[in-house]
Amino acid sequence: MKTTNPISFLMFFSYIICATFQKSLLHTVLEAGKSKIKMQADSVSVMPHINNQDYLEENLRDITSIMVSQFLQKATYEEVQTIVKELLDLAEKCKNLKSHESPSECAHQLMAVFLDHTCNNQEMIDKHVLTDCCNANDTEKLNCFLSYKKDDADDIDMFPVLKPEQICEEGKENQGSVKERYSYETSRRYPFLYGPTILAMSACYEMAIRSCCGEDQTECLQRKIEPIRKYIKEMSLRHHHLCDIGSKFSHTIATAVEMVLLTKKQPTADFSEIVKLTRDVRNLHETCCEGNTVACAFHRSQLMNHTCSKQAALTGKLTPCCEQPAPFRGECILISDIDDKPTLPTLPLRRFTEDQFVCEQFTEKQDAFLQEFLYEYSRRNTELAVPVILRVNTIYKNLLEKCCKLENSLECYSHGKELFQKVVHESWDRVKNHCNLHEKLGESNFHDRLIIHYTKKAPQLSASELVVFTRKVAAAASKCCPLRDEQQCACVEDSAKLILGALCRKHEAEPVNAGVGHCCSEEYAFRKPCFDDLLVDSTYVSPSLPCDQVINLTENLCNVQEEDLQTEKKKLLSNLVKQKPYTPETQVQSIVVDFVPLVEKCCLAEKSETCFQEEDRSALELAGHGLDPEKL
Repeated sequence: MKTTNPISFLMFFSYIICATFQKSLLHTVLEAGKSKIKMQADSVSVMPHINNQDYLEENLRDITSIMVSQFLQKATYEEVQTIVKELLDLAEKCKNLKSHESPSECAHQLMAVFLDHTCNNQEMIDKHVLTDCCNANDTEKLNCFLSYKKDDADDIDMFPVLKPEQICEEGKENQGSVKERYSYETSRRYPFLYGPTILAMSACYEMAIRSCCGEDQTECLQRKIEPIRKYIKEMSLRHHHLCDIGSKFSHTIATAVEMVLLTKKQPTADFSEIVKLTRDVRNLHETCCEGNTVACAFHRSQLMNHTCSKQAALTGKLTPCCEQPAPFRGECILISDIDDKPTLPTLPLRRFTEDQFVCEQFTEKQDAFLQEFLYEYSRRNTELAVPVILRVNTIYKNLLEKCCKLENSLECYSHGKELFQKVVHESWDRVKNHCNLHEKLGESNFHDRLIIHYTKKAPQLSASELVVFTRKVAAAASKCCPLRDEQQCACVEDSAKLILGALCRKHEAEPVNAGVGHCCSEEYAFRKPCFDDLLVDSTYVSPSLPCDQVINLTENLCNVQEEDLQTEKKKLLSNLVKQKPYTPETQVQSIVVDFVPLVEKCCLAEKSETCFQEEDRSALELAGHGLDPEKL
């Protein structure tokens, strides 16, 4: 019987899967596509196991383009295509993948060829400022190239905005270039987003274009492309965060994070299966984080094949995902629902606080023993966020380090359960207080409160960065706080780890201040409570500015959009707090509370400039009273 390569159905499956992404980017069920997939499977024999070499050969050019675009972010689309052709001509081990060449050997050679090819081209070295990297030895060269990747979503220019008719016309003239160009634009803007995700989302983008052109193009394109854009942005943040954990923290921490994630998702899986999967996933992240997209795509396809072959031992919820071709299979598995929380006996967990041989096991094989504790605790507490479980793990480790030195160690560590509950309750209380404040103040005032608090904690940050950072924290509260209690805590904790992680990453070379630097570099699990507990930075000396440089109302404000006007108001709030961080919040807020109505009034006035000058003087007088004119 003739066997058909699953890749040949890529566009058929991509329609089903991409349509599902439109419905929900977090809970993929794929129910809508089941009947169509069955009909297609009835007519041909579709292998559930994807041939990795076929997949790689089919997509080698696109995957290589992603790698080049992510490293050489200033290169034009045409330059990338030229470089890719030259690389594939030079990489001998990538020419006969189906017959005998190993994909791993191809990936290794392709990366080496790329680095050499770039460093042998002076024009490219100058354009991408890579002189230091090309002078480094082979071991350091790749790390140097990686360090030059720019991934700051707040500063990245938006995708080129084309009119719907332009998009549709381009798609009609050359359907292939639509996906390739989107892949290029995505890759250079999100250099740490894994290649297989870019392949999947580029196919989804192409399907959105195809399905929208011919109807109400503007509304249709916005409805279908916006979820793709949001998904890309979130996954890029998550991928870069995972890369950070692997490079900034110990191997033990990185392994613990993966073990918790995998155990929470598949709580019925055996410990041995979770351990193996954890090791494989960690290796995959290391490969993908090194920027070798060919190796990343190959190893992820291998991992997904293994996962799908072990469904019975892992979880029954992967069947719809495992029916999909790569790269959709991987995306589907990643965002699939957590398995139902099982009813498990308490004995396996109780032994960690009640067994008299705990210290013996802890002393002999500490890492393996703590991994088993992490596994047993995670599968019984799937509702908890990863950082919270890691805090419990740290508390347990510290407890054993203390207790195992004592004569009556059992009596000492038998109180572990109460300590675990205390960690969980403290985390819940923090989130509950956060959400209660959000509900009490409302979104805008809650954001103002965040600006005041974080300006005091990190006044060295610019007002613009503080507004953007706190806007993310406020948006997370708006998303998470309406959820029920258990989901609320996990959602806030998960958002915080990404938002704080991005802040720490941005200022890694030069920490904002001692307090922020400490929170960023110490225990990963305790990063959020560390930031929560930061107080006013008493070492900060605010610049001595005249009032009119802090408050400056002009006619230029009449030309800005409503959103930008709110931003200006919040920047003013931050600058006022920097000048006098110990002033009561109500006094500071009283100065900016009428900012927007005041601007609107003056913009409608017959003599706007005069109105602004008068209001500016009034605001300065109020600021002088409220914030101590001698300081200002």
